[in-house]
Amino acid sequence: MNLPNKLTLARVLMIPFFVVFMLVDIFGAADKYVAVCIFAIASITDMLDGKIARKYNLVTNFGKFMDPMADKLLVCSALICLIGSKLHAWIVIIIIGRELIISGFRTIAADNGVVIAASMWGKYKTTSQMIMIILLIINLNFIWFEVLEYIFIYLSLLLTVISLVDYLVKNKSVISDGGMSK
Repeated sequence: MNLPNKLTLARVLMIPFFVVFMLVDIFGAADKYVAVCIFAIASITDMLDGKIARKYNLVTNFGKFMDPMADKLLVCSALICLIGSKLHAWIVIIIIGRELIISGFRTIAADNGVVIAASMWGKYKTTSQMIMIILLIINLNFIWFEVLEYIFIYLSLLLTVISLVDYLVKNKSVISDGGMSK
């Protein structure tokens, strides 16, 4: 297993620790800072694994599949933990719904021997969601910070919808009758 794939797996393994610090009172008020550190480190591994894989020609089908899956697991776990703070359930439902649609779409593509790599819109979406999550976990009570949180909430929502439409339009042959035949 190459380094980018190890980083992806490390990201997946960080998720349960992140969730525990988000939901369980271990160190009191410090829990959110531990959680945000774990989330930030996991987010950085997302950036690193892709850069390393492309730079050293270590791109694998496992990485193309597992990297976006690790991102989905990390982001969706965080979003669920944040419901009820400043994050409304309907926003989380739209974001997770998009992730389920794309995962199903990738499954259909894989059944037909097609691997769909992440698009630039998907990368922008993931980045905006990770920034939003960090801001919401830190949750500083300053008006400018709250404005920034809401900007990233709605930017993430917008990029979620745009990236969904982008995937579906660019890869519509995957689900059409013509794209399903072997």
